[in-house]
Amino acid sequence: MRRRILLATLAILPAVPSLAQTPSPSAPAPSPADAAPPASASADPTPAPDLRMAERSLGSADAKVVVNEWFSLTCSHCADFQKTTFPTVKAKLIDTGRVRYVWRDFPLDQVALAAAMISRALPAERYEAFITTLLATQDRWAFARGVNSTEELAKIAALAGMPRKTFDATLADEGLRMAILNAQDEADKVLKVASTPTFVINGRLLPGAVTFDAFDRAVTDAT
Repeated sequence: MRRRILLATLAILPAVPSLAQTPSPSAPAPSPADAAPPASASADPTPAPDLRMAERSLGSADAKVVVNEWFSLTCSHCADFQKTTFPTVKAKLIDTGRVRYVWRDFPLDQVALAAAMISRALPAERYEAFITTLLATQDRWAFARGVNSTEELAKIAALAGMPRKTFDATLADEGLRMAILNAQDEADKVLKVASTPTFVINGRLLPGAVTFDAFDRAVTDAT
């Protein structure tokens, strides 16, 4: 499936000047000992990273081959790979320690973007099972006629343990939305990912829902 560009507009917020307290004209000048500390000493620490954007992966951290899969949860080719090829990849390459497998979001439409956001908001240990379920049931929540994709996605998320309040808050989270889109944009510009699924195996691109034999050969060549 060819990639369709998602257009995202960044909201530009006006800068708000900080409020400074001006001493009374009659107040004595502060002594050096009473002076405020340098800005660097009182500055807020760097914000903690968003753990929802942390790596979602399977396999040994010591594996010699790292496979990154850029995929979309509304991509039928991704669903086919997950159903027919990934189980063998997991059994023969991941579980044996040869490969560490990393999932990367490359949503092809707004429905896929919403699904990616919800997937990342779940606990990391539920990620693989959740995306596998979504890929296997695309015809129910993503493509079925007359259904509300958001409501169907909410039902599946609820089965995975996500309260509706968390679901709604996640979809409204512009920071998470832009983090996913920015990572997708970087993959497009830097790695030249142009379709889904695309695998990057130790830096080498392998596009398409390939067979296990082709996948295994690519892993062997990258070792």
